[in-house]
Amino acid sequence: MHRTARTASAAIALTMAAGITACGSSGGAGVAADKKQTLTVWAMGAEGEKLAEVAKVYEDANPHITVKVTPIGWDVAHQKLVSAAAAGTLPDVTQMGSSYMGEFVELGVLEPVDTKTFKKDAFFPAAWDQGVAEGEVYGVPWYVETRVLYYRTDLAKKAGITKPPTTWPELQQAATAFQDKAGTKWGIYFQSSGLDAVQSWYPFLYSAGGSIVGDDGKAAMTSPETVKALKEYGTYFEKGLSKKSFQPGYEVLTDFNTGDVPMFYSGPWTMAGINDNYPDLKGKWAIAKVPADQGSVSMAGGSSLVVSKDSEHKEAAEEFLSYLTGTEGQKDWFKRSGDLPANTSAWDSGELADDANFKIFREQMETAKSWPVLPQWTEISSKADEAISQVTQGKASAEDAAKKAQSEIEGLVE
Repeated sequence: MHRTARTASAAIALTMAAGITACGSSGGAGVAADKKQTLTVWAMGAEGEKLAEVAKVYEDANPHITVKVTPIGWDVAHQKLVSAAAAGTLPDVTQMGSSYMGEFVELGVLEPVDTKTFKKDAFFPAAWDQGVAEGEVYGVPWYVETRVLYYRTDLAKKAGITKPPTTWPELQQAATAFQDKAGTKWGIYFQSSGLDAVQSWYPFLYSAGGSIVGDDGKAAMTSPETVKALKEYGTYFEKGLSKKSFQPGYEVLTDFNTGDVPMFYSGPWTMAGINDNYPDLKGKWAIAKVPADQGSVSMAGGSSLVVSKDSEHKEAAEEFLSYLTGTEGQKDWFKRSGDLPANTSAWDSGELADDANFKIFREQMETAKSWPVLPQWTEISSKADEAISQVTQGKASAEDAAKKAQSEIEGLVE
């Protein structure tokens, strides 16, 4: 799954801010892009391994540039970034997970993006928004992901479902039909509690027009739209359509394969997971956009690329980022990694344009929404996790759980 891991509190980094200000920017012109130099790059998880391959190709075309890529595990990424920021030793270029961005912007260690070089309209809107904080752009979108509905077509036939659900009422009707007519154990899988339960809930929240923190920067958990989404989510657990228990590390594809779970929300990586690990499911599953309330709006995730404010190689870093995020670089990256391009022009030809499933992901990304770029976001979203758990476990009404989360989030943003 392409998302950031929560390994430390944002507060840890914020306490270091005073020390970082002494580092400051180099202040000099830096090394010109056409001069011999070495670019240092950090990338996380599998992306770190794949990016090293791309770096070699780039070096062949630009022999005066050496690109030194260091792969960093997501489990230690936050800690290493915080330590490097505090010491003024961030690499020239860093992959930045969407939930990290606000924290490192506030620390003042990132170079603003040249918006004359990197154009907003070249990327999915939600991908661009992940790099914007306080009206300034700090990250160039690299790859994206969003969530869609996966469902078993063979079981849908048994249940009398002739088309994928497109609205909230249709989704609940389908979940009920799977149980009653196709004999599935559950109607759908949604995460009931625990860390990042909010990611299962985002498609409800955003489709209802709700938010955890509004565009005005104020807590919005008690808005009618947000409470409506929380209440709707809770009905799946009240009616026994989705299981209340949650075990960390649970793999939904196991139950999707057996038919115990006929529907769930997930990202693009799950297509490969089904094809590689469950070949007997070939022809028995499909995907569709998330069912709509006010609209069909899913969450947007992914990563951006940022340049260190202290880098002496900003010009060369910008050229490398242009290569990675341009049309051809994005097509190449998709072939190597399977990550969906953030640059929309990369979708206009080839497999991304021709494959029916990728077309669905593109349509979903066009309306997808990203969470706010705030330094306290991991703490804020954990309060939403708690509210979700209270509702799904029947410990509080949607209204009461929202009020509690509202109060706690207000203390973080105001």
